[in-house]
This record gives sequence, C-alpha cells and structure tokens, in this order.
Amino acid sequence: MPKFVIEREIPKLGSWSDDQLKSASQTSCSVLSELGPEIKWLHSFVTDDKLYCIYEAANEAIIREHATRGGFPANKISEVRSMIDPATAGA
Repeated sequence: MPKFVIEREIPKLGSWSDDQLKSASQTSCSVLSELGPEIKWLHSFVTDDKLYCIYEAANEAIIREHATRGGFPANKISEVRSMIDPATAGA
C-alpha cells in the first residue's frame, strides 16, 4: 500500500497537553476504524504549529475523507516515492 506524508497546520500544537493529544489520537483512530483496512496511521511528529503524519493508504482520497470526518486539516498530502536513511549511503 502506498505511504503518504500529511502536513497539518495546527497553531500552538506543540503546547497541547497530553490529554489533548490523546483525545485527537482517539478521534483519529475512531475514524480509521470506520474507514476500514484501506488506510492505516503509522505515526506522527508534533512540532510547534504543525503535525506531520505518516499513513499507508490506498489513495489520497481516503486520506482526505479521514481528515473531513475527523475534523483535522490536511494542508498538504504527498505520496512517498522512496525512503533513504544512513544505510542508503552504503556504510
């Protein structure tokens, strides 16, 4: 299944409490459960004003549906073409 990076602009996200992050995660998981096996949340990175989410999904449309149902922004959705890491350098 293709992987996607979703950029979500959420002002002051970095100052959210653990309870606020937990609630947002629970909402996301609930919507994912409704949408079925064509979309899977792998993990997210919280910064001061943005959330960067890594998803596996059948297509961009189902990611947009997840955002709509969950009330989350999806300001930019990019399909991952390949991955690199230090091992790519051929250490």
